[in-house]
Amino acid sequence: MDKLTEYPKLIKRILTEYVELSNRHSNSDIETFLIVDESKANYIWMNLGWQNGERVSGMTVYVRIRDGKFWVEEDWTEEGIATDLLCAGVPKEDIVLAFHEPRMRQYTDFAVAS
Repeated sequence: MDKLTEYPKLIKRILTEYVELSNRHSNSDIETFLIVDESKANYIWMNLGWQNGERVSGMTVYVRIRDGKFWVEEDWTEEGIATDLLCAGVPKEDIVLAFHEPRMRQYTDFAVAS
């Protein structure tokens, strides 16, 4: 797998599927969308709107591609985006659970960093 071309396509496909699924079942007052910055390899699944008079604004998932690896910065999905990446054939060594403190990453089954 050519990481430089395939990894951006893969994360966009996975997150697009989630956003589309969320939009089919979501509250009409909350917009769910994907923000993609291809030049910097940032991919954000975002929610924005109002619910019960309260402002809703937040990331569900934030993934960066850095140094040939997926850096999962934020992930509020049930199964985890890392699971989707593994199912798509990405090796564990190419996934960093960046939401864990760097010294704790050694205890996960995924990449520590660099």
